[in-house]
Amino acid sequence: MLSPRTSCCSVIELRQYTTQPGQLDRLVELFDREFVETQEALGMHIVGQFRDRDRPDMFVWIRGFPDMGTRGTALSAFYGGPVWAQHRDAANATMLDSDNVLLLRPAFPDAGLSHQRLDRPAPDAGSSAGSVIEVTVCPLTTPASKDLLVHLRHEAVPALQDAAGGPVACYVTEPAENNFPALPVRADDNVLVWITRADSTSGTHDAPVLGPAMESDVLPALGEHLAGSPETMRLSPTPRSQLR
Repeated sequence: MLSPRTSCCSVIELRQYTTQPGQLDRLVELFDREFVETQEALGMHIVGQFRDRDRPDMFVWIRGFPDMGTRGTALSAFYGGPVWAQHRDAANATMLDSDNVLLLRPAFPDAGLSHQRLDRPAPDAGSSAGSVIEVTVCPLTTPASKDLLVHLRHEAVPALQDAAGGPVACYVTEPAENNFPALPVRADDNVLVWITRADSTSGTHDAPVLGPAMESDVLPALGEHLAGSPETMRLSPTPRSQLR
């Protein structure tokens, strides 16, 4: 699948933050400088952090954990620790909303982001390359069934990989109870999430890479499982995003 080191991540959070007008740059700079290594030192993995190309006040990031137990312990340590205490007022001042969070797990073995490691850019890195990370969220009527997961593994993911010309990761809602309730998650939402990359050489990214294949091959097959229209985010990595 995609290439950041996430072999230890059986659980990820897909986090969408709405920032105050004009405050996105400030949050990106603060996050890249202060909140990457300091979270990873406590057992988390910062998979990637992004600007949304279509929503100028949106900061999107992905955080991973080896398991739910580690998640509870690590989040308690970070949000009760000195780094967050020092910088939380500055971070919170940039945000209007930080509660749009999905807790996810790989849809099947090897469906998650790949085990290969990418070096993260240094703290003084300049602007990142022009690649786009595409994240599509499909709302489901019920939790993903065994039959649906089999279909995803053998039919949907291969079709999307062909369309993307490369790897496509696939996640579904993690059913475990939120074990750090100080940070809300969308616990009542059942979703299917696709993640892929569009290389900078593939065009201007004016339309989702997976759009045609989703419309012709995947969405019709999902049929009654869908609870609404998919939402696609086209994301530009920040200078220190490992997924890029």
